[in-house]
Amino acid sequence: MNDAERTALTYRLERWRALSSGILETAGTTFLLLIAVRWFEAGAWSKALVAAGSSVGLLLTPLVVAWVARKRLRPSDAARRLLNAGAVSFLALAMVPRLPLFVAGSVLAMATFTAVVPLLTHMYQENYPAAERGRLFSRTVVIRILAAAGFAKLAGLFLAEDMARFRWLLVVFAGACLAAGELLRRCPTAPLHDDGGRHPLRAMRFVREDAVFRRTLIAWMLMGFANLMMLPLRVEYLAHERYGLQLSADRIALYTAVLPNLARVVMSPVWGWVFDRMNFFALRVTLNVGFLVGILAFFTTGSPTGLVVGSLVYGVSNAGGDVAWSLWVTKFAPPNRVADYMAVHTFFTGLRGVLAPLTAFLLAGRVSLPTLGYFAAALIAISCLVLLRELPRNRRHAPPPPMSGDPIR
Repeated sequence: MNDAERTALTYRLERWRALSSGILETAGTTFLLLIAVRWFEAGAWSKALVAAGSSVGLLLTPLVVAWVARKRLRPSDAARRLLNAGAVSFLALAMVPRLPLFVAGSVLAMATFTAVVPLLTHMYQENYPAAERGRLFSRTVVIRILAAAGFAKLAGLFLAEDMARFRWLLVVFAGACLAAGELLRRCPTAPLHDDGGRHPLRAMRFVREDAVFRRTLIAWMLMGFANLMMLPLRVEYLAHERYGLQLSADRIALYTAVLPNLARVVMSPVWGWVFDRMNFFALRVTLNVGFLVGILAFFTTGSPTGLVVGSLVYGVSNAGGDVAWSLWVTKFAPPNRVADYMAVHTFFTGLRGVLAPLTAFLLAGRVSLPTLGYFAAALIAISCLVLLRELPRNRRHAPPPPMSGDPIR
């Protein structure tokens, strides 16, 4: 199979997989937490764990990459195995609706969905030409967003009539995992490079040796912690009686999924085009400012207009974030180290993703949400300052010294 055929096959399968990914995305962003709040009346720790499920998967990505490399598995086939485990978890939740199992199963199911991310980035680097990578990726993102927005609206109406129907929703999520896994299995990928090292976290050395990579990770940690801290509080803010809104399930889905995803649909192709052409650090600062404005509008204005503006601005920024977060290491890492660089990036994303919801729900009982919003905005502003010094740079494939087993170039 030549390069053009690999690109065409991967792109075709990825467009179909985007439908399943859009459905699964709503599980992590809206419905699992909504079920925890409305059906189980879960406490702060349980809600925080459910919200952190996706981040647990990201935290495990260095181990996943090391396992896939050591076993010489095709990344696409390894991703299928993980998603099949997620399907089993969703089915278990549907069959035994008890809070402890719901929390544990939600974490496991969403962890399998995100643990495959470095494997997918490796696949994009391998199968998509560098000059078109952002454009091709953003087109599949549009499909995923439309699927997420449409499914969120329908599922919100479905649960608004009777919350007890959530068990059927979990069955749908299980089916989406199975479908996504089968489509990934058919994508052409070569086994990951194995340097023979035994330590599963050996890729962390790139943080020490690559200064630009390290500073970018620091800035991303500040922005990401702020964003991930406020993200689950959107559902809490709209659903809990403490804040005086207590919106219906379909209205919550409108503000947390439908409006942001509609904005993402419009802007994703634009950001894909921009990613292929714009200085990465200028792009990242622009997106960070958007997240800052979105948080302040949503949590500090106290009006329906603020909710709409905050949802839309968040969606616009998130559209660019989808592309930048998923592909930025392809501009930094040598081709045979893309999965390792991405595993480091996703590990730190998972770390902040676990800590941020815990921090958010524990602080939400002690300080007002507008105060938390201002704190998050300050963190994002600091992250922009860290990135400003990197604006003259736009590095592509400047590798650190080779590890044992790496080819000397």
